[in-house]
Amino acid sequence: MFVKILSVAALAAATAFPAPHEARQNRKLRWFGINESGAEFGEKNLTGVYGREFIWYDLQTIDQFIAQGMNMFRLNFLMERLTPNTLTAPLDPLYLGNLTQQIDYITSKGAYAMVQPHNYGRFYGNIITDVSGFRTWWRNVAAVYKDNPLVVFDTNNEYHDMDQQLVFDLNQAAIDGVRSAGATTQYITPEGNSWSGAWTWVSSGNGASLVNLKDPENKLIYQMHQYLDTDGSGTHAECVSPTIFRERLVAATKWLKDNQKEGVIGEFAGGDNDQCIRALQDGLAYLGENADVWWGAIWWAAGPWWGDYMYNMEPPNSVGWTSILPKIKSYF
Repeated sequence: MFVKILSVAALAAATAFPAPHEARQNRKLRWFGINESGAEFGEKNLTGVYGREFIWYDLQTIDQFIAQGMNMFRLNFLMERLTPNTLTAPLDPLYLGNLTQQIDYITSKGAYAMVQPHNYGRFYGNIITDVSGFRTWWRNVAAVYKDNPLVVFDTNNEYHDMDQQLVFDLNQAAIDGVRSAGATTQYITPEGNSWSGAWTWVSSGNGASLVNLKDPENKLIYQMHQYLDTDGSGTHAECVSPTIFRERLVAATKWLKDNQKEGVIGEFAGGDNDQCIRALQDGLAYLGENADVWWGAIWWAAGPWWGDYMYNMEPPNSVGWTSILPKIKSYF
């Protein structure tokens, strides 16, 4: 299996990277896409076995998403499987090979691939406090993809319950690590504390702290997440109201505009019911109305193992694919 992976990756890498794919004219959002989730599964067995504890993503579904107009793929994986034991360990060739296969295939189609360590600011379950090691981790990873301008680097998924200064320091270390690797053309998406929620971006202190992040290439796109259920956790099929998505973006939108920053909603979803569909459409319309600061949105989630999950958008038979995507795709 891995021999095949390497050959596909080598073929894709040998081609020039095309301009970003546009399935429709007059795109409202610069980025719209899907979270590919499964390579981060099986956290109780961090070594794991491919195909048993975790899974990578079906390249055929990538084509189907692109055909629907998507141009961003957020590739979720675990840091511990890429650099076993320590942040500064050599990159595991098998896990890296699978990640690279995904990236090379997606970007060969002209779409963006987001490198997404799904770790919540933790490594082996412990809050990352080794800022220098985190910088090295990012330098080593970014060096692999430094010549691919369609790669996007997401510093870490949903920091939470951490010291705000540490969240700032880790984000800055990631930025510094990426740029020191020679990756100068790629966008970087810093994430915030408090699960990087858009609705708490200002009230949590993320706004006041992370506004001071520095990137010599000026290519930071702040990543926030927003779910539409009562507690904003994305664990319920019901949405608070038909306007809740828009309402939960207002304060963050003002922060972006006031500070001349740009953002992306890296995770969002709602259930398959009339109120959620209306909320999703209204929120996506709001992002389009504020496209001067919002780059777009990335649905949570797809992947081969999601089954009957209420937000699953994996082709061809999931509820997200058959019932939700047709009702929201005109908004991106």
